[in-house]
Amino acid sequence: MSKVDDAAGEKGTSGAKGAASAKDAPSATGASAKDAEQPEETQRLNPAMVAAKAKVADARVTAADPSLKETPKAPAVAATSGDAAAGREGTASDDPTEGDDAASESATSDDPTKGDRAASESATSDDPTPAGAHGGAAEPDGDLPVGQRVRAWATRNVDPLIGVGIAIVYVAWLLGTARSLGFSRDEGFYFSASGEYERWFKLLFSTPSKAFERPVIDQIWAANHEHPSLMKSLFALSHHFLWHKWKIFEDQSTAFRFPGMLSMGLALAVTYVFGARAFSRRAGIIAAVALGLMPNVFYHAHLACFDVPIMAMWITCIFTYWCAEKKGGFGWALAAGVMYGLTLETKHNAWMLPAVFLPHAILVHGRAMASETSKTARLPVPATLIAMATVGPAVFLALWPWLWNDTLPRIQEYVNFHLHHDYYNIEFLGVTYFGPPSPKSYMPVMIAATVPTVTLVLFAIGAFDRARLLVARFAAWLGQTLERALPWPKQAPASDPLHTDALLFLSLAVPLAVFLLPRTPIFGGTKHWITAYPALALFAGRGFDLVATRIEALLQSRTTLDATKRSWVLAFVGALTFLAPFAVTRHSHPFGLSAYVPIFGGTAGGADLGLNRQFWGFTTQSLDPWFRENTKPGDTVYIMDTAWQSWQRMIDEKRIPPWLRGVGSPAEAEISIVHHEQHINEVDYNIWTEYGAAAPEYVLTHDGVPIVSVYRRPHGLQRGRGRNR
Repeated sequence: MSKVDDAAGEKGTSGAKGAASAKDAPSATGASAKDAEQPEETQRLNPAMVAAKAKVADARVTAADPSLKETPKAPAVAATSGDAAAGREGTASDDPTEGDDAASESATSDDPTKGDRAASESATSDDPTPAGAHGGAAEPDGDLPVGQRVRAWATRNVDPLIGVGIAIVYVAWLLGTARSLGFSRDEGFYFSASGEYERWFKLLFSTPSKAFERPVIDQIWAANHEHPSLMKSLFALSHHFLWHKWKIFEDQSTAFRFPGMLSMGLALAVTYVFGARAFSRRAGIIAAVALGLMPNVFYHAHLACFDVPIMAMWITCIFTYWCAEKKGGFGWALAAGVMYGLTLETKHNAWMLPAVFLPHAILVHGRAMASETSKTARLPVPATLIAMATVGPAVFLALWPWLWNDTLPRIQEYVNFHLHHDYYNIEFLGVTYFGPPSPKSYMPVMIAATVPTVTLVLFAIGAFDRARLLVARFAAWLGQTLERALPWPKQAPASDPLHTDALLFLSLAVPLAVFLLPRTPIFGGTKHWITAYPALALFAGRGFDLVATRIEALLQSRTTLDATKRSWVLAFVGALTFLAPFAVTRHSHPFGLSAYVPIFGGTAGGADLGLNRQFWGFTTQSLDPWFRENTKPGDTVYIMDTAWQSWQRMIDEKRIPPWLRGVGSPAEAEISIVHHEQHINEVDYNIWTEYGAAAPEYVLTHDGVPIVSVYRRPHGLQRGRGRNR
C-alpha cells in the first residue's frame, strides 16, 4: 500500500492515537504513578513507556550520586509492527508536509519513478534525529544542543524550507527588475484606491473608534469597491510600513507592488510542496520552476494587481483542502475555511472553487455518505466543506469594510458587476473582438503560444500518466462491481482514497472550462485562466519525473557512473530543459505581454499571426530614454492608453522626465504616442490628420515589432492647422 493510502487509512484514527500517545507518555517527574496504573502487558508492549521509565530511573540515579557521569541506558525494546504503525500514525497526524505523505501511485508496480520517490521520502521519513525531536518521550528538543535542535527542525521541515528558498530567489528577481517595468492601467486605479485605504489604516492605528464610524467607512472604502479589498489593503499596509515608515523601498510603487510579488513566492512555494508530497521532491522543484518561467506569469508577478495573488490563493486553498482531507480534525477543517475566505477576498475567481471541491468530496466521501444516509435518512457533510461554507464567507465579510453596512445590497452589486462585466476588446488571429461570442479556440491557442513548449510537452507526459492511472483505477473498480475480470489492467493499481490526481485535474479544468463558454469575456488574455497554471506545472513536474527516471535507468544499465554522478547528470538535464524557458522569460522583460514562444515565431510571429501585442498602456515608461534626449521642459504629451494615475506615478518617481505634461488628445499635444493594438489604428489616422504628417519620429520596438510610435507636431504648425489642410 502506498503512503497516501496509509495516511488516508489512518486519518480517522491518527488523531486519537496521537493524542493517546501524548497522554500515555509520562513526564520525568510523574511517570511512576502513571506507570503503576498500566497493566504489565501494556507496559511491555509500549516502547515509549519503557523509554520514559528508563529516563526516570536515570534521573533518580543521577540525583542520588551527582558525581556519576554516565547512567546506564535503557535496554532496547523491539516494537511490534502494530506499535511501529501506531508511532507512524502519531507522527503523521501532526505535519501535513511530512516526507511519508507521498501519493498512492508510489505503490503501483509499473511506476518508473517509484524508486525516486522512495529516496525522496526517506530523507524525511527516515529521520536521523533523536526521537525527542519528534515529540516522543525518549529525549525532547530542549535536552539537545542548539545545533542538533536546529538540524532536527530543518530535517522535519525540509520541504517548506526548500519552498521558501525558491520563493526568496524568485521574489528577489522580481524586485531586481521592477524598476524597468512601467505601470499598467489597472495598477494606476489600485495605487489610488490603496492610498485611500491607507488613510483608513492610519486612522485605525491612531483613533480606532473613529475608523469604525459609518461615514468614514463609506467614504474611504467606496474607492474601487467593485473588487475585494484584501490585496489593496496589503498594498496599503506595505506602502505605509515599507515606504512611509521604515523607508525600506526607494520607490512608492515597489512598496505597493511588493505584496503581489510575495504572492508569487507563495504560489511557487506551495506548488513545490504540493508536488513533493503528491509525487516527489524532484517533481515539486520542476513544477515550481516551470510555473515561474512563463513570460506572461513573470510579467503579472510584478504588478500591484490581483491576478497572481488569486493564482497563489487558488493553489494554496486547494492544498489546504487536500491536507484537511488527508489529516482530518477540526483544526485542518478550520484552516480550509479560513483559506477559502481569504481566496474569496482576493478575487471573484474563488467563486469557481466549489466546482473543484464538491466533485472531489463526492469521490472521497460519496460511498460513506450514501451508506450513512441510507441508515439514518440524514446526509452527512464533510467538515471541510462545512467550514468552507461558513467560515469562508465570514472571513470574506470581516475583511472587507465596504460590506459592513448595507451588506446584502452591496454584495448583490458586487456580484452583478462581475456577472455583467463590460466586454473590452481583444485581438485574436487578426480580428478584434469587441463583444461576445468569444472564439472557443482563444484559450487553447493562447496557452500554446505563451507557455514554453517544453513545459507543455512535460505536462502532456505527466497528465497522460495520471489520466491513465485514473482510468485503470476506474476499470478495476468496474470489474469488482460487475464481478468480472476485465482484460485491462492486468494488475489493479493501488487505490488512492484521497483521489489526488482527480483533484489536480479538477483544479486545472475548472478555470479553463469557463473560457469555452461563448459569453465569457477574454479581454485580459492569459491572466483570466492563470489559476490553472499551478496544476499544469504540477503535471509537468510529474512528466519530468518520468523522463528523468528513464534516463537514470539507462545511465545505471549502460554506464559505470555511481549514484552521485547520476544525480549530477539528472540535475544538468533539468537545468538544460529549462534553459530555453529562462532565456525567453528573461528576454521578454519588460514586454511580457508581447512575448510568444519560439514555435509560434516569438514576438514577431505573434504579431504576424495577429495575436494581441499589449494592453493597459504599460509600455509608456520604455520611452524614457527617448523622452530625456528629445524633449524639453513644458512639452505636452498625449498619453494615449496610459491611465492618468499611472502617468502621474511615473512622473513622481522620475521614471519619465518630470518636465513633461500629459494631455488627453493629439490636438492638445506637441508629442503624441500610440500603443500598437489593432483597434487603436484610428488614433494613428487622427494624429496624421492633426499633425499633417504620417511618419513617426521614433518607434519603440521589441524584436523588431513596433510597440509604441512617437509623433511630433511639425515645427511651426499650430494646433488644428493640420486638420484644415
